Amino acid sequence: MILLIQYTLIFASVLSLVALGGCFSEHSGVINLGLEGVMVMGALGGAFSMKYLTGAPAAVIVLATLVIAALSGMIYTVLLGVASINFKADQTLVGTALNILSTAAATVIVKSVNMAENPDNVSATVQYVESKKAFIVKLGSFEFNWFMLVALLALTCAFIILYKTRFGLRLMACGENPQAADSVGINVYKMRWCGVLISGLLGGIGGIVYITAGVSEWKFETGVAGFGFLSLAVMIFGQWKPVNIGLAALLFGFFRALSNVYSGFPFLASLKIPGTIYNMMPYLISLVVLAFTSRNSRAPKAEGIPYDKGSR
Repeated sequence: MILLIQYTLIFASVLSLVALGGCFSEHSGVINLGLEGVMVMGALGGAFSMKYLTGAPAAVIVLATLVIAALSGMIYTVLLGVASINFKADQTLVGTALNILSTAAATVIVKSVNMAENPDNVSATVQYVESKKAFIVKLGSFEFNWFMLVALLALTCAFIILYKTRFGLRLMACGENPQAADSVGINVYKMRWCGVLISGLLGGIGGIVYITAGVSEWKFETGVAGFGFLSLAVMIFGQWKPVNIGLAALLFGFFRALSNVYSGFPFLASLKIPGTIYNMMPYLISLVVLAFTSRNSRAPKAEGIPYDKGSR
């Protein structure tokens, strides 16, 4: 049971961070379907930082990994910002392209680095066995991960920023009615850039949380197994609201955690259901949930619509 709670919380942390990233972007008016790719690039930067900081103090490893993963995600979303905000490209196509590019680029980068260090090593795997321990604190039989605290802080900050600050209200105004926001002096382009970059920051951190959830190395050819899209489902089910997103992340995280621990429950083990079914469950649940709830979803009205200052 403790292991189930542990995995539920860590997977919920991933989903809430990435879903919050999509929430900020869509509240600004830009659909970030490239969250899957942002996660991969954040995971790449974070994995390399953990690999090369082996032996450093735990605090240094934790802070450096968070910062580098966040920066990697932000830098990658610059591509989305330039294409969608500056050049007014179709946001769905741009996001899809970013998802396709990320796994291929990460694989090439990792293989190149590994071959430079050892010509016989042509794998796309990054190991971080020792560095990963810096994120774990033993509380009896429960392994507390600092990423859980990061996710909780992110949810709290997101709620305060969106609903209690001038910046958040202006950001949401740009996603609802950018023309009206512009008429009262709000720089819509600037706010949309802020939303996109924040989504990259949170998505990048979510990527490194995901690949360190249960293993001490990651093969980047596998990407992040659709967790970026699952996070979008969490965002929609959570109605683009931080508190609801946190609750939805716990629900989806629970079903994802079952695939890791189902064999430890005699009742589930006796059913002899293949492990692949448990791996599919969070995605199947997302389809069912969205099928019944999407009709009542209220997305920001101007999301996905390129803003042209000259049009009214």
